[in-house]
Amino acid sequence: MKKTFTLNHEKIKYPRMVDAAKHEVKKYLKRERNKTLPFDADYWAFDCKFGNTAEEAQIVHVAEINNFISEIEKQGLSSFYVEIIARPAQRQSHDFDDEADD
Repeated sequence: MKKTFTLNHEKIKYPRMVDAAKHEVKKYLKRERNKTLPFDADYWAFDCKFGNTAEEAQIVHVAEINNFISEIEKQGLSSFYVEIIARPAQRQSHDFDDEADD
């Protein structure tokens, strides 16, 4: 998903447009997570960017997108850009020290 959301509409109020944008992002994430994983993958990882425009977009964690949209609402901006790319990923094993058990 690479999309610029515009938050101004002549009939729909600003807070409803913000809620609709949040809902669309959440719906996209749910749809991507429900897709069948490749054989060697454990989960879907998401590469995300967020900014006022596509050129200004910076890398963010998927869990922070909702907070960034809320910040846009507080600032009263009329648009923002979101990029979410799903990719299959594998969990990394953690090697724990045996010294901690002693």
